[in-house]
Amino acid sequence: MGSDLNITKQLQDYILKHGLKLHPVQKEIINYNLKLGNVKRMQISISQCQFLHLIIKVSKIRKVLEIGTFTGLSTLSMALALPDNGEIITLDKDEKTNKIAVNFFKKSRQDHKIKTIIKPALETLVKIRNEKFDLIFIDADKMNYKKYYQISLDLVNNGGLIIIDNVLWHGEVVSKDINNKYTKNIRELNDFISKDTPPLYLFLDNRSIKYLHDCTVFGAGFR
Repeated sequence: MGSDLNITKQLQDYILKHGLKLHPVQKEIINYNLKLGNVKRMQISISQCQFLHLIIKVSKIRKVLEIGTFTGLSTLSMALALPDNGEIITLDKDEKTNKIAVNFFKKSRQDHKIKTIIKPALETLVKIRNEKFDLIFIDADKMNYKKYYQISLDLVNNGGLIIIDNVLWHGEVVSKDINNKYTKNIRELNDFISKDTPPLYLFLDNRSIKYLHDCTVFGAGFR
């Protein structure tokens, strides 16, 4: 077994330099979020942008559901990988950040692929229950993660993917001394999914939780 890899700032810069290049508007979103203080933590990492782009390309995904838009970095990252007739429906209840995201989508000329819905996600998920998606990305309020997952199982196509962010919760899920409501809820979600016997359930941390942002991928729909 290989030893854990410590992703230093220098090594991360090297990876980013040699990896998938960001679109200019992706860079703008990142720079904008840097000015938001602690709220910027809601943004996915650059490596996640690259990961989502790759997954969509190699899987030939055409229709995406995103739960949690924020200022649009993850949405745009996926839209850029979609074919021109691809579609993303992205859900968020924050009207202010949604307006910011929509402006970025227009600037990148990807807005024709993106439909934003500003309502509590659980309300919208009920209304779109007859639709099907190739990929569902969950990155919203952690206390509703289990409900989002359960509903997503009915919305994802056969052979589709569900991707959930933050399932290691900064590494706190393994600490018996940390029992705040968010950590407990994420633990319960992971336990529930592991007993739900999906065809593929994979934790991705790239040997560094800080680097890949606790992203989990599992397939659904092969039951």
